[in-house]
Amino acid sequence: MVKDEYTKSKKSSHPSSFRGNELYGEQSLRINEYYQPSPSKARKERKENPKEVRVELPHFDGKENVETYLDWEMKVEQLFACHRVSEERKVPLATLSFQGNAMYWWTALERKRRLHKDPPITYWNDLSGALRCRHTPSYYNRKSMDKLQGLHQKNLSVEEYWQKMVLYIKRAGINEENHTIISRFLSGLKLEIRNKVELLTYRDLNDLIQLNVKVEKQILRKQSSEKQSSYFVSYERDEFQRGEQHIKETSLELSQNLFEHISHTHARIIQYLEYLGKIHLASHCSNERSMILRNNANNSSQEKETSESEENEKKEEERNRKVK
Repeated sequence: MVKDEYTKSKKSSHPSSFRGNELYGEQSLRINEYYQPSPSKARKERKENPKEVRVELPHFDGKENVETYLDWEMKVEQLFACHRVSEERKVPLATLSFQGNAMYWWTALERKRRLHKDPPITYWNDLSGALRCRHTPSYYNRKSMDKLQGLHQKNLSVEEYWQKMVLYIKRAGINEENHTIISRFLSGLKLEIRNKVELLTYRDLNDLIQLNVKVEKQILRKQSSEKQSSYFVSYERDEFQRGEQHIKETSLELSQNLFEHISHTHARIIQYLEYLGKIHLASHCSNERSMILRNNANNSSQEKETSESEENEKKEEERNRKVK
């Protein structure tokens, strides 16, 4: 009896619970129609099913230029890391950017691998290795190492010098420890910067570079202030020299004008004196002429008198002769 009642109650309880579950399910379905997941759950779902991002790579024409290829490779790796491109997409995206000689080389390489029944290139490291074998000569690493060994700051800024060193290290394909890079970096710096930085304390390579940049800025500020002060001194000196030159020019001009004025007045005085002399000579000559005329008149009268006296004497002599 007890068992029968228990089984009846159990059977009667099952339909009610089933109906309750059905009602709860219907209500939950109705609720889900207006339900929005939380932001954290949505982020988890996005992480589980990431959406492929469109990536546009720079074109590569495959010309025989090592620097062009290495710059293109560096840019592509930066874009892959930035957009978190999966390994399966790297090779198709990179080969789609091929143009010209690079496209012809890639199609020939794929055909050759199919003929030799070699597996296709599906990883970026394999593709970059094949591209490096084609575009970089065997001596390029040694050449880059020689450039790295002979690198000095010279006319470059600290940041430009550091960027060039990083580029040469990357292209030489060497992995150096921080203390080796620090010693290499310090050995190529300008002497005035290195002498000041060696007296300062730094924790790591980045701290050292920042210290060098600050020291360089201090030196540039000091040089600019010295240039300004020297400019002002030279400006004042030039102004003083210009003033002296102006005084000399004005004094010379005044002396020339004075000399011209004196010479002009002297010439006028001489002309005036000559004029007075001519007048005096003219008056003197007129007096001399009157004197000469008077003398000539006297002489003529005297000559007449003498001639008359001679004639009288001759007449008397003739008379006397006749009387005798």
